Amino acid sequence: MTASAVRDARVLTRRSLRHVLRSPDTIVTTAVTPVAMLLLFVHVLGGAIDAGQADYVDYLLPGVLVVTVASGIAYTAFRLHVDVATGVVERFASLPVSRAAVLWGHVLTSLVANAASLVLVVLVALAIGFRSGAGVLAWLAVAGLLLLLTLALTWLAVLPGLTAGSPDGVSGFSYPLVFLPFLSSAFVPTSTMSGPVRWFAEHQPVTPLVDAVRALLAGQPAGADALTAVVWLTALLVVAYALAVRTYRRRVG
Repeated sequence: MTASAVRDARVLTRRSLRHVLRSPDTIVTTAVTPVAMLLLFVHVLGGAIDAGQADYVDYLLPGVLVVTVASGIAYTAFRLHVDVATGVVERFASLPVSRAAVLWGHVLTSLVANAASLVLVVLVALAIGFRSGAGVLAWLAVAGLLLLLTLALTWLAVLPGLTAGSPDGVSGFSYPLVFLPFLSSAFVPTSTMSGPVRWFAEHQPVTPLVDAVRALLAGQPAGADALTAVVWLTALLVVAYALAVRTYRRRVG
């Protein structure tokens, strides 16, 4: 991106962040709902779930972090849809504003908002007993994986934001993303699942991501899980970015 495009992206990011701060329902859904899920699973269901030798909050946290990102990016799609439906995107296209900056403003807002939600979830987890043996490099690796996840899902969210015909259509796209962690090792070990479900859980992208984050937070090597997660997320990011840019160019001409 050129210097002017970076400047435009910074301005549009501030605009989008102000919209987030002025929308209490967005803050509640993206930040408070994952915290409520964490508390529910730990204090209500945790006693009935065998997570091996680890405390259940330690086992659970990586999965809740993934759900936090998956639920948060739905609002990126919604905010972009509002800009499309109200003609803001076309208006920016007619002005001396970098076209790349229009999308990057929403993407960077997603990164900031999701980072804030993730920090909140981790702080609550620490308050209710989560403990980590991870060093600085391991925490940085966890942050890198979650950053890559947020980028990949955010660019995926751009597609319905540009093409959906209604707000319901926009929000509906995120349901499979939020549901997918429940069919992984996020909440229970895959060894407890029945045959077909277990096979799917062990061969979908959320499981290696969650297992890699869990190992890193425990101060253990992530090994093949981290590599598998990076390959999955990078492939998704490349495809989603290419499709999003192509769709945007077709829309604004």
